[in-house]
Amino acid sequence: MRTKIFKTLDEQIDILKEKGLTINDYEKTKELLFRENYFFISGYRHLFMKANKDKIFIEGTTFEELYATFCFDRYLRNIMFKHILIIENNIKSIISYQMSKKYGHKDKDYLNPQNFTQDTLRVRQVHDVLNKMRRQIRTNGLQHTATMHYINNYGYIPMWILVKVLSFGIISEFYNILKEEDKEIISKFYKIDPESLSVYLSILSNFRNLCAHEEILYDHRTQKVIPDTRYHKILNIDKREDEYIYGKNDLFAVLIIMKQMLTEEQFSDLIGEISYEIDKLDGKVDTVPLISILNRIGFPENWRDIENID
Repeated sequence: MRTKIFKTLDEQIDILKEKGLTINDYEKTKELLFRENYFFISGYRHLFMKANKDKIFIEGTTFEELYATFCFDRYLRNIMFKHILIIENNIKSIISYQMSKKYGHKDKDYLNPQNFTQDTLRVRQVHDVLNKMRRQIRTNGLQHTATMHYINNYGYIPMWILVKVLSFGIISEFYNILKEEDKEIISKFYKIDPESLSVYLSILSNFRNLCAHEEILYDHRTQKVIPDTRYHKILNIDKREDEYIYGKNDLFAVLIIMKQMLTEEQFSDLIGEISYEIDKLDGKVDTVPLISILNRIGFPENWRDIENID
């Protein structure tokens, strides 16, 4: 089995130079590699490679361009994370309101298996999700001020309090086990069909975790894909083998989701913040054209036009 050997900062720079990367400021490069980690920065090298097979940088590529892309992805993660959290809070509030209103505010009531899909093929799924939620009550109930207050004073946790300690992933799973009529009421708030909302929540949860753990965001793709929307058609997104090539399981798909789940003002802020970061990166990267960067993200060239679609 091959092993990776520790490399000094000078050796790391030598590796980058051997691959054709231009180092303009040796000491500054050393400082950034020490502070940010060679592995994390070099994770963005693929955008600047002649070919993945050769692992050689396009002639003229500088460390400054590589680092600018690293920083761009960091800022993009922060932007997306902030807006995903808004949706997470919204959906938690809407689901907890519907469940509490219909089934009661005590956990023994709203977590009753009879309140969820009675599909015989999904009994185990219902059981697993409800157990996860009960486990959250046991493990996190006494670690948060609000949940601890209800446990100590009332002996139960209302769902509108419980959602505070539930992950977006669990909320996504919880929505999937609801009765169809409850899914319908919740999805109607967003003017989205229940099946699409189920996919949206799963994809948002995936991107949320990626942002929270500082993974590479800009070229991430999910296994699940969102259904075709009118936004794909209006933006005239290119197709390959009758499938849209952008906006299905990439970052633009998340923008399409957010277009439907954020307020108009919130979405406008989101587009403005992303536009600023893309324009800033375009001003720092000369080796790779902007359209190539957009394609890597999954954005069509006219991606900004989504803001003006009613």
